[in-house]
Amino acid sequence: MNSPSKLPGWLSWLPLGKVPSIHPEQAVQSISQYLFVDVRTRQEYQKSHIPGAISLPLHQLSSAHIRQLPDDKPIICICLSAHRSKPATRKLIKAGLDTRELEGGMLAWWKLQLPTEK
Repeated sequence: MNSPSKLPGWLSWLPLGKVPSIHPEQAVQSISQYLFVDVRTRQEYQKSHIPGAISLPLHQLSSAHIRQLPDDKPIICICLSAHRSKPATRKLIKAGLDTRELEGGMLAWWKLQLPTEK
């Protein structure tokens, strides 16, 4: 099996396969130790997001934006249901950043009633 960063370019954008991940309950226990990157649309982000998460919609995830991300913390990519976060996670890993996706996305976060802000 190919590692997440070794998939052909077009295939790396599909929401299939596995990428490193973290369960919401584990992420919330050390919330300050991660940089949360929310790859949903700005409208989705504005309705509800994880406290401290930055909004970087998947369609804007360019090399220039990636270079602007701090690299002093591991990154957790977030989307609604862990589909858009897969290609985002692959792209950030390819850029050399310690990245994983949030298992189940915001749907799982909300289901566990973990903290959010608007």
